[in-house]
Amino acid sequence: MNRIDTTFAALKASNRKALIPFITAGYPFADATPELMHAMVAGGADVIELGVPFSDPSADGPVIQKAGDKALAFGIGLVQILAMVREFRQTNTSTPVVLMGYANPVERYDQKHAATAPDASSGSPFVRDAAAAGVDGVLIVDYPPEECAAFAANLRAHNMDLIFLLAPTSTDERMAQVARVASGYVYYVSLKGVTGSGALDIGAVEAMLPRIRQHIHVPVGVGFGIRDAATAKTISKVADAVVIGSKIIQLLENQPRDQVAATAQNFLQEIRAALDS
Repeated sequence: MNRIDTTFAALKASNRKALIPFITAGYPFADATPELMHAMVAGGADVIELGVPFSDPSADGPVIQKAGDKALAFGIGLVQILAMVREFRQTNTSTPVVLMGYANPVERYDQKHAATAPDASSGSPFVRDAAAAGVDGVLIVDYPPEECAAFAANLRAHNMDLIFLLAPTSTDERMAQVARVASGYVYYVSLKGVTGSGALDIGAVEAMLPRIRQHIHVPVGVGFGIRDAATAKTISKVADAVVIGSKIIQLLENQPRDQVAATAQNFLQEIRAALDS
């Protein structure tokens, strides 16, 4: 089992739900991410999602877009993000790290680093380097399940998971397609639209989760629209994990450098306490 499987198994054994915070790598300060990751673990995070900044993020709302733009202005890309994960792994070897982003940065990384691959059959340089850095899973928003069986197999060969999004509009056929290639967990996007948009419809989430579980046999996390402890606790009654992103980004936006880690940790402690109550 990899770190994601081990984490969810331990949580299930203790009847607890996973807390999965999302932050944009390199935001709000280029050098703050490893410290932020450790602070989020101290605050109760079970899995960390690191957003890979991209210039055309079709699924991201204005909050995460703005964070991505700032990180890009700092020169943050996959090379820097893998270095952040390596730094985090120097003192944390147990908390799963998932990279979340878009196809373009991954494919560009492979193009630029193809010459460093031992041979043409060794697969993706990104997959090789991500595994070496200590990444546990990858969520590529614009990789459809029917087109990435080889990518999923390459990740699994390196003990990493390919994680997929499901939406309120996902059909049974699409869920079945995802089930064939997904591992680790799936991320149910509880709202139609982009990150940070709209109000969460708890009833709709409660109705959708049994449908998803008819097809999906890995843990199901729910995100988009979870902004406080009360909502997180309600969602945790039906989901295996709660994912929070835009709210954390907002809280960090105007913090001075020396308060960034504490701000994230304090917020997540509130969420963790609610999930465990």
